[in-house]
Amino acid sequence: MKRKKKPVWKKLLGALLLFMLAACVLTAAVNLTVCLSVKDRMCSLEQSLDGKGFDCIIVLGCGVWGETPTPLLSDRLDTALALYKAGVAPKILMSGDHGRTNYNEVAVMRRYVLERGVPSEDIFMDHAGFSTYETMVRAADVFGVKKAVIVTQKYHLYRALYDASAFGIEANGTIATGHDFGSQIFWELREAAARVKDALWCMFKPDPTSEKRSIYTAAGKLRSIERSRRNGSMPAI
Repeated sequence: MKRKKKPVWKKLLGALLLFMLAACVLTAAVNLTVCLSVKDRMCSLEQSLDGKGFDCIIVLGCGVWGETPTPLLSDRLDTALALYKAGVAPKILMSGDHGRTNYNEVAVMRRYVLERGVPSEDIFMDHAGFSTYETMVRAADVFGVKKAVIVTQKYHLYRALYDASAFGIEANGTIATGHDFGSQIFWELREAAARVKDALWCMFKPDPTSEKRSIYTAAGKLRSIERSRRNGSMPAI
């Protein structure tokens, strides 16, 4: 008696389920690896205030509403201000998106800390921080950062520290707190996928986007700085 063949749709469904299972296992494994590799370098603000000897505090952009930082970003900036005023590092590196003429995260970030007492000479601006990965590539390659405190929320800090380590930055992380966010589950799920992406990028090290598209206004100056640093004439932070 001949065995009845499975319908094609059942075979396709089985293959799809198998693929989804493999993707879930891979995502979980990568996330576990990333988080475990850096968790010992994550601290609360209170634990970080006694730190010394860092080149700078790196603040990662997280959106602005006109001339106002989003709540996520304002928490990061307030944390960086506390670290700076405690003497943890002498400089602050603002890294964010300025890929359009009408959107400038780093200018808003700079103005926020200027209004709260940080002198302009202690603020460095990376106008091409389009992603966490690109921020760390440029912090190491363009700004010459060797040792830094990275400020962001806990869910994001694992990936930021992992990316920094991949480019030779000795980094500690300070957890930014302040607001409770109703969309936390969304951010956690998004971050799980982003950790897989960055783990691959840290393995293959593609060039940052800033080398492939133009950056407006002040970032035009940044392009010339980038070239001069690679020629050995730009001082590091």
